[in-house]
Amino acid sequence: MLIEVTAAPILPETAFNAVRRDAYGVVISYIGMVRNLSQEGRRVRWLELQAASADLARRELTGIAGEIRDRWRLEDVALIQRIGRLRVGEVLLVVAVGAPHRKEALEACQYAVDRFKEVSPAWITETLDH
Repeated sequence: MLIEVTAAPILPETAFNAVRRDAYGVVISYIGMVRNLSQEGRRVRWLELQAASADLARRELTGIAGEIRDRWRLEDVALIQRIGRLRVGEVLLVVAVGAPHRKEALEACQYAVDRFKEVSPAWITETLDH
């Protein structure tokens, strides 16, 4: 399991390599980026992922990985989140799940992204154009 909260740009292959095994037939990954429009259709200038909340983010990501382990019996999960001020197009989250078969890896990856969306508003702020 790899859980990382970092101010440095994320290299998605780090997550991929952390969960890749010879016994696995699949690595499913998700790369979340800062988009240029908010859900309300306003232009996004940047996202601020508060560094002061890094410990909270790490705890939440660890909890998500634990939920995946318990529900799908998958040990090889990588969750990497960026903190700081991110511009449009920058990677803010990478999820990777390694597994013998695609079904559980797809489900687990989707679950991780959905859970991240539930918990992350506590430490993510969007700055929009007026």
